Amino acid sequence: MRKSILARVQPLPLNLYTAAGSRALDRHVIEVLDVPGYMLMCRAARAAFEVLRQAWPQARRIVVLCGGGNNGGDGYVVARLACEAGLEAQVLALADPAALKGDAQRAYADCVAAGVVVTAFEAARLAAADVLVDAIFGTGLDRPLDASIRARLSAIAGSARPVLSLDLPSGLNADTGAEMGAAVRADHTVSFIGLKLGAFIGAGPDLIGQLHFASLLTSEQARAVAEAVPPAAERIAPDLLTQTLSPRARASHKGDFGRVLIIGGGPGMPGAVCLAGEACLRAGAGRVTVATHPQNTVAVIAARAELMCHGVQTADELQPLIDAADVVVIGPGLGTDAWAQVLFDRVLSIDKPLVIDADGLNLLARRSVSRATRADRVLTPHPGEAARLLASDTRAVQADRPGTLHRLLERCGGIVVLKGAGTLVGSTGHTPALCDHGNPGMASAGMGDVLTGAIAALMGQVADSWTAVRAAVLAHAMAGDAAARAGQRGTLAGDVIAHLRTCLNPSSK
Repeated sequence: MRKSILARVQPLPLNLYTAAGSRALDRHVIEVLDVPGYMLMCRAARAAFEVLRQAWPQARRIVVLCGGGNNGGDGYVVARLACEAGLEAQVLALADPAALKGDAQRAYADCVAAGVVVTAFEAARLAAADVLVDAIFGTGLDRPLDASIRARLSAIAGSARPVLSLDLPSGLNADTGAEMGAAVRADHTVSFIGLKLGAFIGAGPDLIGQLHFASLLTSEQARAVAEAVPPAAERIAPDLLTQTLSPRARASHKGDFGRVLIIGGGPGMPGAVCLAGEACLRAGAGRVTVATHPQNTVAVIAARAELMCHGVQTADELQPLIDAADVVVIGPGLGTDAWAQVLFDRVLSIDKPLVIDADGLNLLARRSVSRATRADRVLTPHPGEAARLLASDTRAVQADRPGTLHRLLERCGGIVVLKGAGTLVGSTGHTPALCDHGNPGMASAGMGDVLTGAIAALMGQVADSWTAVRAAVLAHAMAGDAAARAGQRGTLAGDVIAHLRTCLNPSSK
């Protein structure tokens, strides 16, 4: 059988969709572009079968696990294609095939006509498979799984067989990346028509294995459907740094690249401001000044001589430094005592680009209402700080990171960087951005301070704050990936700083 170009696996697109958005994509393709649903189902199955053959070329016994919706229909077509290719194919049905409707019912009928044996799910049959194909739920799951389904998904995991999932691993929420009681852990996942947001956040990255994409459409159709259905989020484009950071002119001077003031470091706490300050320098800021408690000045200067350091006790002592800055940062190591509160109160009302991090966010959380009046006020909360800003808890934040981002923007305005695996960046009027770089080695002290320094540096060099913040998030994550090539465990914030320079000079590579 000649493979259709429409069933080929393609590079991952930038747009990400929720379950509702995915259904809207499907409707537009079928109802507006007039592509028959069964044709899409067959294209999806061919793309998935292509991945199966490439990933496991020696596999001969294919067991397909089919649910009761169109994802199950995709699975029935995969089983038929495997049978037609001369492989031993079997379907284990987790839903009564007699209840199937529409395209899924047709897929089942064609599968049986091709000679594929379809039986009810039995866990004992899993062990005989060379590869399991997960076509149980796809994107349609929006409720916690009952005990019987959880047991079946556990049996799949217990079989220790390699798994190919269609669209999403079953049990994974397409919107939030949450496990709905249990979930399949795939080795490979093939997503169709549009990528699902849940594959990139929450448990998604741990469950999808290697992600593949097949649009199932011509390039013209793909453009039309992308214009018709707005995404829920966009992956930060890998070429954003090249597009944003052009080579510097030979006549440049330090005043061209931003004067950044970083305020932080309560008594005996110089580490965070040192990390933020050095990261800011390595990210290309022209001049970086640290305003800290007088006890810390010697430590800051000793840590990095290129930092200009001032010990300040009062808001009036801080004011000249604010006046001289293009971008202001407050929070790293600041503390929440009376000294910190005085400095924070002065900074919060300034009419300049402002980055609030760490203890600055904790002080902000104490205020009942403090919504940004400028679009270039940036908040960089980790899940715990986000929970405090929303009077919530960390578990609720992590259970719905896109929803958390939306609530933070409603409460605080400006630009919000919700840190974590799959960092999200949001601002009113912009499609949320997601960073799919970074790694678990970055889960260590000081990483947020490095990100804050990088954000401030790029805000001083790039006119558009939305672009600058996304570029800094990407560069920070890429630097983390570079640092972790020597091993994730034991990666330090300072290791990431060492790679920022390379990541932020893409044209010199």
